[in-house]
Amino acid sequence: MTDNALTSDVPVNSTVVGQSQGFYAGAAQRELGFLMAMNFAFKTGKYNGSTITILGRNTVFSKVREMTVVGGSGIFRLARGYVEARTKWFDPKTGDATVEYNCYVLHY
Repeated sequence: MTDNALTSDVPVNSTVVGQSQGFYAGAAQRELGFLMAMNFAFKTGKYNGSTITILGRNTVFSKVREMTVVGGSGIFRLARGYVEARTKWFDPKTGDATVEYNCYVLHY
């Protein structure tokens, strides 16, 4: 389970705009790959109260991972699109990581 700060930029001290909440489960036998389901829940600005829902395969050691935007709520109701995830920082001792998500979303 995850419940992490969603920031506007990569540095840890960037402006918090919401929470990234979801879960991941091991889903590969020959590599480190996860099934991920998560919501980007926005808590500030014009997107306050809206969410983007993401589902997909995340092979964490790939340079770029693409996952599907399967929906959303509020301003993002009926959203479709994809995200590209890139690991910017990883601590192998603790498992902590900073991941950049670029979202490409169509919505009504």
